[in-house]
Amino acid sequence: MAATQQPGAPAQRDIACFVQVARELSFSRAAIALGLSQPAVSQAIARLERALGLSLFDRTSREVHLTDAGKGLLPYAETLLDHVGAFVAEAARLAAGAGPPIRLAYCPLVGGLAARAARRLARRVPAVEVELRRAGWAEASAALTGGSVSAALMSTPHPAGLASTARFHVPVDRLAVPAAWPLASSTRVVPGQLAGLRLLVPHDWPPGGLWSAVAAALRTAAVRPAFVPADLDDLPGALDLVAAGRGALLAPHLLASTVRRPDVRFVPLAGTGELRLTYGLVWPGERPSAELMALVQAVRAILRLT
Repeated sequence: MAATQQPGAPAQRDIACFVQVARELSFSRAAIALGLSQPAVSQAIARLERALGLSLFDRTSREVHLTDAGKGLLPYAETLLDHVGAFVAEAARLAAGAGPPIRLAYCPLVGGLAARAARRLARRVPAVEVELRRAGWAEASAALTGGSVSAALMSTPHPAGLASTARFHVPVDRLAVPAAWPLASSTRVVPGQLAGLRLLVPHDWPPGGLWSAVAAALRTAAVRPAFVPADLDDLPGALDLVAAGRGALLAPHLLASTVRRPDVRFVPLAGTGELRLTYGLVWPGERPSAELMALVQAVRAILRLT
């Protein structure tokens, strides 16, 4: 007997509308992302709420917020759509056989994740080949825009117009200083000790990124450090600037645990709150290929196991 949808069971399209509205917190922006009209999205949410017997959003004339029920159901809705997408993509990939390789740009700091994803996809049947390309934020952004890579593992904020998923956080809790500096022998550094220090920062500060949080954390310090604009597109490479005495560098714990240099010391940082870099898998916004969806699933699976 053929399976039938249970009476009142929500439709997948309505669930997709719920997830997109929850991400955008805007019916109009969700409609644009889904390629639907705003009334169609509003009707989908209304149907879903009737089917569930729950209110998913609190709406005013200016703002949209998830209700407690909406917050609780969102992870389940995202997982359901992920599984449906993975099912369709895997079926298409198996039907087509081995497809073209995935060209993946990655920030050097998360090279281990890129390598694990490549190994995981190489074991699939049929295998998905992943070509790895080491690239900083600016280079990865240009490669995505120019079409020379299929996807990138890069830090936020991501370039506009790109899809992203599998976000994860890397704590920034170390200060990299030249080994010859007095601070190199400290057991920890607090904001007050940064007074008059030269601190390397990017040439541009994208809003909402790590460096905006750094500026906010140091705003209460009696004397702020001297910010020295530098090329920080590649954090491991930026350690050369530290070793040369150009300045100190706020560094992720991951960098301190994987890089060993006699000319640089990583001193624990305290009193600045929760500073972190956020990374994600990013790709052009058009419909992803089966191979790209396989990469998305591989990265998500690795992060769940980490």
